[in-house]
Amino acid sequence: MKNRTLAVHRRQLLKAGAFSLSPLALAWLLQRERARGEPAKPALVRREHSLTPKRPAHPNSATAMISLFMQGGPSQVDLLDPKPTLSRLDGQDFPGKVKYDDVGGASKKILGSPWKFKQYGDSGTPVSDLLPNTGRVVDDITVIRSMHTGVNNHGQSIHAMNSGRIQRGRPSLGSWLTYGLGAETDELPAYVAMTDPRGLPVEGVLNWSNGWLPSLYQGTVIRPREPRILNLDAPAHLRGAAQRNYLDFLQSLNREHAESKSDRGELQARITNFELAARMQAAAAEALDISRETAATHRMYGVDQKETEEYGKRCLIARRLVERGVRFVQLFTKNQYWDHHGGILAALPASCRKTDKPAAALVTDLKQRGLLDSTIVHWGGEMGRLPVIQNDAGREKVGRDHNTYGFTMWVAGGGFQGGRVFGATDEFGHHAVEDVVNHYDYHATVMHLMGLSKEQLTYERNGRDESLLDGQAGRVLEEILA
Repeated sequence: MKNRTLAVHRRQLLKAGAFSLSPLALAWLLQRERARGEPAKPALVRREHSLTPKRPAHPNSATAMISLFMQGGPSQVDLLDPKPTLSRLDGQDFPGKVKYDDVGGASKKILGSPWKFKQYGDSGTPVSDLLPNTGRVVDDITVIRSMHTGVNNHGQSIHAMNSGRIQRGRPSLGSWLTYGLGAETDELPAYVAMTDPRGLPVEGVLNWSNGWLPSLYQGTVIRPREPRILNLDAPAHLRGAAQRNYLDFLQSLNREHAESKSDRGELQARITNFELAARMQAAAAEALDISRETAATHRMYGVDQKETEEYGKRCLIARRLVERGVRFVQLFTKNQYWDHHGGILAALPASCRKTDKPAAALVTDLKQRGLLDSTIVHWGGEMGRLPVIQNDAGREKVGRDHNTYGFTMWVAGGGFQGGRVFGATDEFGHHAVEDVVNHYDYHATVMHLMGLSKEQLTYERNGRDESLLDGQAGRVLEEILA
């Protein structure tokens, strides 16, 4: 009877809306409390879960990560992997086999890049004229030209890059890192996902899912428009001591309820989320307020320009979050933003104009604040593009199909070398042929820089030790580490 009364009191308090906790989707949490038929969570054997900082398994160079995820697949042969052979054979038939995704719209006609490349920096790294700002920071980044997932579907390749396997339902990279390391702040989420105002990426919320890890490690979404967190402040009549009294009472009920349960992992995570939401009321408002930044910083990120304003604001907020102890931040472009099956001559430059300046500014800003050495920055998508024409219906309509067999991304900071080009594709940019980097090699390297070992970063589930690499070898890319 006591437990039943306790549950009723908790629900009455929560339904009252006294705490304005929608930063962590209070309504959603309540709906789940009432829901029936939800798959049972695995037993957690009384393990305690928290976001308090955890000691790495070995010395680490990186303490945080920002991933700029270019969903849809940027064309490597037009941006960061120049192929003179394509220009020389432009319009001719491809001499070998091509692995198409969309056979119906395919052709074998080679498409040479219509954009020029030039060398930048002391390293002389070639970069397309579509990415002039990236060119200016090449001495701080490593361009990896030999990425490979080998599955030409967007969703499956996204899962490979974000959660280690092509299957749905697994914890994302950010969830694993926060599970392994916690956060340096107890006033902000450890793991933040920042979405595009024009829509979610392919696979939506699965991109920042905790999978079967406790929900404490799920990414917290910060909205792309103001207010970035809805109802962050409590109603005026409930602020101050009134709210504090309500929160203290709720906490005591939650803790008493948790102590009565033999299996407390998921309940503990839910309680922690409620408590974090209350602390966020002051900290989040300050962290998200970019008006505190100088005019020069706004200009650097392109906040003062229409084409870069929105993405520039998100990149600037990402820096502010990491600066305040957030462990992992991931920025997404909208659904299929880089998926240029047609109209690539206009669409690719538009995508670059939106992201190039803010992404380069993020690297520069972190460096000048002394944060780049400890913060990994990642730029890239789930795939690249093919060297042949798709949609051969006139010059203005041509595009490129998917290519997951050899594509490009770049990384900076956190223990990666700068001014490096690593790996290579064949002369057409179709297949990675030198120093191939699979998604699990990328993950193993990030884990290593964060001080985590694949043997240590495991989670027992149904009698089996699960991990981000999930049995895949995962080679640490020592060649590009500082």
